[in-house]
Amino acid sequence: MFKTVIALALAVGMSACQKDQPLGTQDNPIKLYFTPSVDAETIASNSDEFIKYLEAETGLFFKTGIPTNYVAVVEAFGSKRADIGVMNSFGYLLANQKFGAQAKLRVLRYGEDSYKGQIIAHVDSGINTVKDLQDKKFAFTDSSSTSGYMFPLKIIKEAKVELGNTTFAYKHDNVVTMVYQRQVDAGATYHSPAAADGTIRDARARVKTQFPDVEDKVKIIAITEPIPNDPFVFRKDLPKEITEKFIAALKKYISTPEGKQAFENIYSVEGVIDTTDADYDGLRQMIDSIQIDI
Repeated sequence: MFKTVIALALAVGMSACQKDQPLGTQDNPIKLYFTPSVDAETIASNSDEFIKYLEAETGLFFKTGIPTNYVAVVEAFGSKRADIGVMNSFGYLLANQKFGAQAKLRVLRYGEDSYKGQIIAHVDSGINTVKDLQDKKFAFTDSSSTSGYMFPLKIIKEAKVELGNTTFAYKHDNVVTMVYQRQVDAGATYHSPAAADGTIRDARARVKTQFPDVEDKVKIIAITEPIPNDPFVFRKDLPKEITEKFIAALKKYISTPEGKQAFENIYSVEGVIDTTDADYDGLRQMIDSIQIDI
């Protein structure tokens, strides 16, 4: 009995010691969360090399988390399960308002620091304009998605259209697949302009391997106004030294061919730029205009 008590005391003591270890040590690694905009396996396989690089470059220890949805990343900041997160723009506003998290970097895609949303429809749906969405079955991505929900919703509301049955598919490629397979009449996803050679780079590109004729079957009927790109977000009281080391290492990694390819695989990201919270004020004003409570 006495041995059991001693063993339990030692176990509790070791656990407490681990919690007291400085952030960035092996027993208390820095927690980096990725928003699940693509499948978790893609994120995990590409982020592994990034973590190894971070640890070698900074001398700190990291571990990653890939929750099932956007809001789980936000809540992770509140419970201090996340120290740094790659988030969608609205998720950042929520994390900032609720927990004081701060955007320090913004991603670049195709040379742009902003992107757009789009409304797509099956070519055989009879939908050619936003007005044609009246009473139609519609798929959004996630209720905290700017390109896959809020900005398209603004277009729909401005057109005074009442949708039929709506659903949330959680990922952009899921929305495209649902439209392609006629599970819904139309949907909302992110938009990126086609490449110079005409290659599509919007959300339809994510399912082109599975559905080679997707651009023939799924058409774009509306494009939203610009949205500031996804930020890298840092916990409110994260030590400045850790923030600076992470930013320097990330910029160095993403400038390498391996790093650029890894982030292209995860989020179609080709670089990052410095940003501040003020860069997202326009997004706050848009959300107010459609009466969504952050």
